[in-house]
Amino acid sequence: MHILIAEDEKDLLDQYKDMLEDKGHKVTISKNGDECVKIYRVEYENNKKSNDLLPPFDAVILDYQMPLKNGLDTAKEILEMNSHQRIIFASGFVQETFFESIKNLKQITEIMKKPFHLQALVDTLEDKEIYQKLEKLNVDIAAIKELNPSHAQIKAYFDVLCQLQKGRTF
Repeated sequence: MHILIAEDEKDLLDQYKDMLEDKGHKVTISKNGDECVKIYRVEYENNKKSNDLLPPFDAVILDYQMPLKNGLDTAKEILEMNSHQRIIFASGFVQETFFESIKNLKQITEIMKKPFHLQALVDTLEDKEIYQKLEKLNVDIAAIKELNPSHAQIKAYFDVLCQLQKGRTF
């Protein structure tokens, strides 16, 4: 996966980057929201030139409170470029972040409450919880992973299977 991270605390940023790269992910970092938007815009424009309609990053992880541009304003600008971009807020203020993101972004984003274990970040990015739930529904996980689905695709597949499961009569 290619992940963009915006975090103003250098120690945290380095920890996120090291852990994700150790797991085989490509990581691009920024120290504030303004720099994050600039990096995103360059990647987005490069994708447009090559007629690639997919988001330029598999996920964008945003600290909620950053200098120059906070995470919410950063997310707003990114989603204006590509409304399908997966955004994950890292915040110590989960309730505030949740309500502000819905009100201002008009969509639900993922939120991780700081502090969190680095493995939890990896598990969230790699959709570990969804794959575990799919496994319980007797889905062939290896076959799905071979398709290399996006987070949105795997979530939609899981939601459909859950609806089908509810409709079953035994």
